[in-house]
Amino acid sequence: MVSRQAARLLADTPAIADAHFRAEAEPYHPDARPDGYLNLGTAENRLLWDLLRDRLAALPPMTEQTARYAPLHGTAVLRERVAALLSTTCRTVLDPDDLVVISGATGALDAIASVLCDPGEAIVVPAPYYGAFDTDLGGRSGARILPAPLSPTDGFRLAPAAVDRALREARATGVTVRAVAVSSPSNPIGETHPPETLAALLRVARAHDVDLISDEIYAHSAFGDREFTSATDPAVNPHWAHRTHVVWGFAKDFALPGLKTGVLHTRNPQVRSAARAMAYFAPVSTATQNTLAELLADPAWTTSFLAEGRHRLASSYAHLCSLLDEHGIPYAPADAGFSVWLDLRAWLPGSGFDAEQRLWAELFETTRVSILPGGAFRSPEPGWFRLCHAVDATLVTEAVHRIAAHLPAPSPSPSSPSSPSPNGSRP
Repeated sequence: MVSRQAARLLADTPAIADAHFRAEAEPYHPDARPDGYLNLGTAENRLLWDLLRDRLAALPPMTEQTARYAPLHGTAVLRERVAALLSTTCRTVLDPDDLVVISGATGALDAIASVLCDPGEAIVVPAPYYGAFDTDLGGRSGARILPAPLSPTDGFRLAPAAVDRALREARATGVTVRAVAVSSPSNPIGETHPPETLAALLRVARAHDVDLISDEIYAHSAFGDREFTSATDPAVNPHWAHRTHVVWGFAKDFALPGLKTGVLHTRNPQVRSAARAMAYFAPVSTATQNTLAELLADPAWTTSFLAEGRHRLASSYAHLCSLLDEHGIPYAPADAGFSVWLDLRAWLPGSGFDAEQRLWAELFETTRVSILPGGAFRSPEPGWFRLCHAVDATLVTEAVHRIAAHLPAPSPSPSSPSSPSPNGSRP
């Protein structure tokens, strides 16, 4: 017998996690396991270890001091160095005291949702959205996640009007909404949101008197022509900074997901105090915090490392797109993150999300390639899949060849203005 909350958490285990561990248990190897799984479903950056290995090995070893207790919301030195890094990224000075270090971005999202929402209250999230948001934002807080469906006609670009519509509909039905949450850059779409779009989104949040939660875990992973803009940038957020809460971490930009270190930035003193109290339940080890503080001790190395990371992501994305173009597999263009949003609607064995689930299971079990179905990301329509490319290029090549070999020639489908051309561009 378990509590209702425990039962809800068990029922809401993200499909992302299950697929990841199944694929990782039998990984592909060209010689030892040629029929193994190719895991392109997990958003891990596996392109940077050669840059990290020697740097981490050269850091000071653990000492008695780093084996002791430290402030549970983050050591002063780590918060100072993260604040220095993010101040440049956000184009505004961040106070280290406004940072809460916690176990992973998941912990930061859980904390901010629990601080802002009572059970049954709601958070509006543009959809498709990161599949674990349902658990991260609602699993323990009891908050309801209300999707704001985006349009496939423009590749599911962020649309403040869709968020405004969802907020109005919630109010009309008596639902109390406490916040809007957005991933920026977006996951799974890979869009670096334009500054004017973020400014419009913040105006919507202000008009409805709700907070904005901006998950900026990919802030330094924008590799396209458009520079990343933070929701805390004064150029887009002149009036709502005290109601804007940013989540960041070391998992994506620094390719260190196993160190489980997230950061919450908030300028609201009450929210900050409550989040610090919640960090008691999910602290980061003192030794890990010391390692990350030392990693950030040389700003020149950090700048060079992040720049090289963006360069490698751009090359990886270009390689994937060339393969998809070669095989006539359409996709929505991306300029950030580790994934591409594939359009496999023409190959669905039927209609609806049941058909999408069947195609996903078929690809997973038959081709042994792990990509994730759009339903896991609350896609407004079936047939879209997330493929992560930040792994060795040979693995991406093998995976796309397997997928393409399995897909039959697509049957003619009703014309749709939302259908992208094979090279990812829109008509």
